[in-house]
Formats: sequence, C-alpha cells, structure tokens
Amino acid sequence: MKTVMFSILSVAGLLMAMPASAAELTVGDTAPDFTLQASDGKTYKLSQFKGKQPVVVAWFPAAFTRGCTIECKSLAENSDKIRQFNVSYFMASVDPLEGEKGNKAFAEAQKADFPLLSDPSKQVATAYGVLNENGIANRWTFYIDKNGKITAIDKAVQPATSAEDMLAKLKDLRVEPRR
Repeated sequence: MKTVMFSILSVAGLLMAMPASAAELTVGDTAPDFTLQASDGKTYKLSQFKGKQPVVVAWFPAAFTRGCTIECKSLAENSDKIRQFNVSYFMASVDPLEGEKGNKAFAEAQKADFPLLSDPSKQVATAYGVLNENGIANRWTFYIDKNGKITAIDKAVQPATSAEDMLAKLKDLRVEPRR
C-alpha cells in the first residue's frame, strides 16, 4: 500500500512539474507575441512585424541533430528564393542561444543567413503548443499574416524539402513579392 501511494504521489508530482500546455493553436487564431534573442545578436518581437509583413516561425527540436541540420541547410541554401517574398522567417527552438550546442553556433555551422530564435525558458514554445513531453519543440511551422493571425500550420514538415514546402505555402497564401 505504501509503495502504491508513493508511486501515485510521484506521478502526481511529475505531472505538476511539467509545463502547462496551451490550448492548441489553429488557423485564424492570433499568434502569441514573443520576445526572443536570435543567433544574429538581435532580439525579435512578433509585434514588431505587425502591419508590416508576414512572419514564418519554423520550430525545430534541437540544434546539431540530423533532421534539424538538414532542415536548416535546406532553408539556408534557398534563402534567396524565400527572400523573394515580403516575409520575415525564423527557425526557433528551446535550445540556448550561446554555447557549443546553442543556436548561435548552429546557425554559424549551417551558414544560416536568417535568424534562429532561442526560447530556453520554453514559455513561447508552450504558448505555441509545440513543446512536447520530452521538453523539446515539435517540428511545426507557423505562417502568420501581417495582422498577427495564423494563416497556416504545417505539422508534417519534411526537413529535406522544408524550403521548397515553405516556398509553395507562401505562394498558396499569396504572400506579396518583396519590392
């Protein structure tokens, strides 16, 4: 009986220690605002783009892992094509910004010429509903219009074709070309 009670209390304690999950976001919802540091040394707020241009946030699980490396390279190698659209785009994870496994080092290693956002507190990942039971972000991409509304969510991101898929989605969403 003591063992069963201890196990129940242990499970209850673990559940209470887990981050609260936000309600799952859907197309048409207002995207949660964020303020996150990036690999390029700047701090970005979603609200700074409101009324100006759409934003794409591609959440990824962990820097320097196979799939994330493939995804980052795909976006970096096709940045000239993505930049033909009037859009700001980011990759984001719960990895720290600094350190040998941080997003800054990862961006440099992959020659990413776009910012990688760091959310080590996991608050933004939780607000976007991407934080999974392992404490890392799911590989989901959010497309947000210039009014701050979510226009699409890709929950089936394929790392090798992430740039091509992003380009196709930007066309489907009729994002304006950059002038």
